Amino acid sequence: MKRIIILTAIVMFIFQTNTMSGSRLIHPPIPKEAFDSEQVAIILLKKNLPHSDIVKLLQPNSDLKLRYIFTEVLQGFSVKGPKNQIEKLRGHHEIINISQVQTYKVEEQPAHWKRKSETSEAPPSQRYNPNGPENIKLIGGEKVRGIFDKNDNRLTGRGVTVGVIDTGVDYSHPDLSKNYGGGHDLVDNDKDPMETKAQQGTPTLHGTHVAGIIAANGKMKGVAPEAKIIAYRALGPGGSGTTEQVLAAIDQAAKDKVDIVNLSLGNSINGPDLPISLALNKLTDLGIVAVTSSGNSGPNKWTVGSPGTASKAISVGASTPNLKIPYIIIEGSREKIRLEPMVGADRWVQDRSQEIAYGGIGKKDQLTNVNGKIALIQRGELTFTEKAIHAQQAGAVGVIIFNNTEGSFVGNLQVDVGLPVASISKKAGDQIVRQLEKSPQHIRIIEETEQDVLAPFSSRGPVTRTWEIKPDILAPGVAIQSTVPGGYLSLQGTSMAAPHVAGACALIKQAHPEWSPLQIKAAIMNHALPIQSTSGVQYRTYEQGAGRIQMEEAVKAESLISPGSLQFGKFAIKDHNHEHLAKLKVENVSSKTVKYSFDIPKKINGMNWHLPMSFTLKPGEARQVQIQLEVDPTTFSEKIQDGFLYVNANSQKIHIPFIYVLEEPDYPRVMGFEIARGDNGETLRYQVYLPGGADEFGIALFNPEDYRFIGYLDSGRNIGKGYLEKEISLKAVPNSGVYVAKIFAKKAGKEDMVEMMLDIQKGEGSNFKRRKVGM
Repeated sequence: MKRIIILTAIVMFIFQTNTMSGSRLIHPPIPKEAFDSEQVAIILLKKNLPHSDIVKLLQPNSDLKLRYIFTEVLQGFSVKGPKNQIEKLRGHHEIINISQVQTYKVEEQPAHWKRKSETSEAPPSQRYNPNGPENIKLIGGEKVRGIFDKNDNRLTGRGVTVGVIDTGVDYSHPDLSKNYGGGHDLVDNDKDPMETKAQQGTPTLHGTHVAGIIAANGKMKGVAPEAKIIAYRALGPGGSGTTEQVLAAIDQAAKDKVDIVNLSLGNSINGPDLPISLALNKLTDLGIVAVTSSGNSGPNKWTVGSPGTASKAISVGASTPNLKIPYIIIEGSREKIRLEPMVGADRWVQDRSQEIAYGGIGKKDQLTNVNGKIALIQRGELTFTEKAIHAQQAGAVGVIIFNNTEGSFVGNLQVDVGLPVASISKKAGDQIVRQLEKSPQHIRIIEETEQDVLAPFSSRGPVTRTWEIKPDILAPGVAIQSTVPGGYLSLQGTSMAAPHVAGACALIKQAHPEWSPLQIKAAIMNHALPIQSTSGVQYRTYEQGAGRIQMEEAVKAESLISPGSLQFGKFAIKDHNHEHLAKLKVENVSSKTVKYSFDIPKKINGMNWHLPMSFTLKPGEARQVQIQLEVDPTTFSEKIQDGFLYVNANSQKIHIPFIYVLEEPDYPRVMGFEIARGDNGETLRYQVYLPGGADEFGIALFNPEDYRFIGYLDSGRNIGKGYLEKEISLKAVPNSGVYVAKIFAKKAGKEDMVEMMLDIQKGEGSNFKRRKVGM
């Protein structure tokens, strides 16, 4: 008997196609962009050119408008104009690259938030809670207050300037006003970097929250409460901006000679060579520490996005501070399912047996059986708030929303619905639905204290092409209370983790003003704390980098080893006994002689290390050493190998994460494709991993009876490497019905694909029958 589920758009069956099945699905070339469509592009030059020479370069293409000239971190400029005229610039002897601007954004924030303008009293949800999670204490924030710099000042960030490239900063906030040192608005092109207000579009608060974690100095104390904040508004209404605006902000920060920049923003492109990543590498060369968030697309590997992929920047993932985490236990089972509470929801009540009932996707007519129960609702079509309101109106006592694609997610509510609301993974939700189909189920809520656990949403590496370990470091990023316009609010994300590290960098810079950005990065990574999952398994290096930051140990570092992680590149499986070399710089920054020795790693069949002999460095001395790794790739089944090297510096032990990748002879160009209903009634949401990027990518729809091409659900050219996540309008679907979908990627003349069936019904719900293609 075939199972029927009420849905509106769902994957029926997915499998890799063979040549025969793929050959029947013949699609035309993907649609070309109109040659005269208007675009904004970033033009990189071989060398800086004066304004007059750039104008002269553009003169043959009269419709191109010069916008920004980048002089500090990139050699180039941005232009706006018809695509065909931009393309004519290719091949010019002064131009080395042309790229279309990408969108950068912050994570979703509570949309109900509005700035308080008539009263100084913040609403209850925004009052400061001094007994909140001790995230700053956990990373050593209180201990470093007892350390003094060379001028006998306590470490507070005094004399250090931090640039916050974000949505702007509410510099009128009483906890930030004394630290505010001015700024620039790269969205409206003025010098007022205030957060977006309601009359300008969707209001923002993200940059103010980030700035508070770094340097709040009032009721709340940030990591570096006396650091100066320079605000750069590069993201406008709704927290969205472009490559051009972010590059302009980075360029301005370089001109302003800030000491540190924080970028809690990003996109889903896992690639090391996007313009912003290149700009941050150059910024580091100029002596400015660059701190970025790794992204909130976890828990899968390869999900780290730009600019968290920048090699020389410090990319930060999110871990938990000391928190009480709610779990549900289905009665009669020992399995615990972790809940991810939504921002703005009530707290869950513990140790009470409550019945749980399935409520479809949360439409009113699907919630007739949830009165007095916890409503289990699938993600999709309606917003989280709409689902919660419908459940509350139906008498539910709580709401659990499970994902409609693989993995976990975090969410926010737009209004206070007076209920506890949380999310769980698709796997957990499907499991509960199956049990409910057999019999009524009761669950119990428990809380467990959790600390130093990797947040499920935190993006993982490694970086494509360079195979580097990212993130570099972890910091608290769950339930982080900080400043927002009108008061205080708890948010979560790697956006909240990065400013902990930016603040720590300010303290290290105050203590050691002579240290370079790479030395500061080494101090943070060398002395981090590797962490484990709740089951006691240590996280992989490409998940946690060097571990969770420990500020006191970093400030007191007597030895620095850089780079802070090693990547030995890619080993071809067909070859035996490959030898790869890496170099480390070892520095004695203490006032005493230090003896260094490498621990011999645990013997693993197929892997041989050649490590330096013991050596001694006097104060101020440095030495470059060579690490050789010899690998027989045929002995390993897993394609990513990683771990830690340990260096003894007198009695101190320093750990260096390492990684190498085993090359697959014929790597699939399309992986992990999933599609589901979006979070409103008019969109579909899909995700796909393109490990090598794609010259052409498309989702082609075919008639299941005769395999006649119907149209493209989506398509694009020159797609970057990594995860692609996108919401597309249902208007792209020609008619309701069942389609065979071909998801393909072409690269260097070769096409890979997956094939599936989609039942897409425009309007109210649809019946979904699980079946293989062709049945």
